[in-house]
Amino acid sequence: MLIDSHCHFDFAPFCDDPKAYLELAHKAGVGKLVIPAVGERNWRLVRQLAEQFDSLHYALGLHPFFSAEHSRQAMNALKAELEAESLLREKNASRCVAVGECGLDFAITDVNRNQQISLLTQQLELANEHNLPIILHCRKAFPELVRVLKHNPPVAGGVYHAFSGSLPQAKQIIDLGIKIGVGGTITYRRANKTRNTIAALPLTALMLETDAPDMPVSGFQGEPNRPDRLVDIMHELATIRAESKQEIEQVVTLTTAELFRISL
Repeated sequence: MLIDSHCHFDFAPFCDDPKAYLELAHKAGVGKLVIPAVGERNWRLVRQLAEQFDSLHYALGLHPFFSAEHSRQAMNALKAELEAESLLREKNASRCVAVGECGLDFAITDVNRNQQISLLTQQLELANEHNLPIILHCRKAFPELVRVLKHNPPVAGGVYHAFSGSLPQAKQIIDLGIKIGVGGTITYRRANKTRNTIAALPLTALMLETDAPDMPVSGFQGEPNRPDRLVDIMHELATIRAESKQEIEQVVTLTTAELFRISL
């Protein structure tokens, strides 16, 4: 069984028929999904989906790409949500497994860097307060992200989603106790830097993700990505790694389950 560590399952087209798309995933061998939130507008929806389907878990956070949408009260609202989840967790009644998706995105137009850094810092503090891992997003802001993480080390670890950087960058992230999210990028043969980096990292540092409906795998460009296509990423990972496919499946699944405390 594989775990999709990053799937926006509340987005279209999945929201039109979540049961059907989950069945596709399960038939392919993808048994569980983690849905990262992007902001206040979808916290309720990701929670409702996880309440409806046992194979779904979720994270709550404020995505930097949508930072212009986040109200002044957004962080207080997130604090209240995570406090409520903490109380539910004591009763084994919460399916919230992380804080995120959060991070830095300096590629967007008219970016407010100070706001993004402040929001990330506060979310790291909340993750540590509630002993939850962090799901990180980063574009055009790697040095700044590392600087913030070093000042606020995530005590429960985390994952750097959709990594496509260099080997030295990956090692910096791993040294901070954070896993590397491996997505559809490695299915493109031209992505030599990312493929070589992922091949060289410790297997225990890797987690699989689709980022569906984004980041389509090779051969399906122009189509919404789907969680069942995690198996294509797994297949490609096995072609660039020295370990057997069985060993890779076992290790990355266990790594993901342990980080998010998901029962297998």
